[in-house]
Amino acid sequence: MNTIEIDQVSKWFGHVVAVNDVTMTIGGGITGLLGPNGAGKTTLMNMMAGFAAPSSGRVTLGQEPTWRNEKVYSKIGMVPEGEAMYDFLTGHEFVLANAKLHGLRQPKQAATRAIETVEMEYAAQRTISTYSKGMRQRLKMAAALVHDPQVLLLDEPFNGMDPRQRMQLMKLLQRMGSEGRTVLFSSHILEEVEQLATHIEVMVAGRHAASGDYRAIRRLMTDRPHRYLLNSDDDRSLAAALVADGAVQSVNLDEDENLEVQTSDFGQFIRRLPRLAKDNKIRLYDVSPTDESLESVFGYLVQS
Repeated sequence: MNTIEIDQVSKWFGHVVAVNDVTMTIGGGITGLLGPNGAGKTTLMNMMAGFAAPSSGRVTLGQEPTWRNEKVYSKIGMVPEGEAMYDFLTGHEFVLANAKLHGLRQPKQAATRAIETVEMEYAAQRTISTYSKGMRQRLKMAAALVHDPQVLLLDEPFNGMDPRQRMQLMKLLQRMGSEGRTVLFSSHILEEVEQLATHIEVMVAGRHAASGDYRAIRRLMTDRPHRYLLNSDDDRSLAAALVADGAVQSVNLDEDENLEVQTSDFGQFIRRLPRLAKDNKIRLYDVSPTDESLESVFGYLVQS
């Protein structure tokens, strides 16, 4: 079985709680682990890979615990986010070392095959010190694939890649997902997840915020209340016009006379605002969103 089960898992480092009572199931196909930086994605993936022990709870693959379990290690390929590698080795030597660590019967052939899979043959005999960040990412991918694992855990795998490299890796992951492998990749970029994953898990501040179909959760993100700061030549008249029209949920003029509005119908608001300003002979100077950061978007998911 290629299913990863995470059951009421927490992980803390001293007084810092990195993962807080998370429960989720990662099955076959491609799953995106989405969340802002610092959400706990890397810590959670390290526990899935068996690199870290949960402080509480249980992480299993096919009902086997991942922590200190050699039987599980042979089924998992991990691509960490960090760039630390043995820069004095050639690309082929690095992947070959991983093949030998897995005890493969034909390590040289396995290393060559993995390097070809990520299209790095042209640089296989160069030292890693000469590699760009994108090339290092692809070499780490080759090392993760060398033992043909059924589970792939990828931590921000597209970092540093150029558009061609990103497209090549996306096609590779799509093929592996279609083969029935369990592919989990983390990202803080919505567009990356949209192109690859139909199922997502969302982490915010160490907690499990949402789970399910990408499109449904993306719609929830889009349909959340939106806040804007407006600047015009007559903010009070504009506020009155917006309230009378019903285009916003709330209007607030702060002590600095800044006009902040909140709307749940983004489409209606952007259509009505210019018309209302024109009809009331109000000149708009600026319309700025105040809550468009990923942290704000994901925070809304936690609250809802």
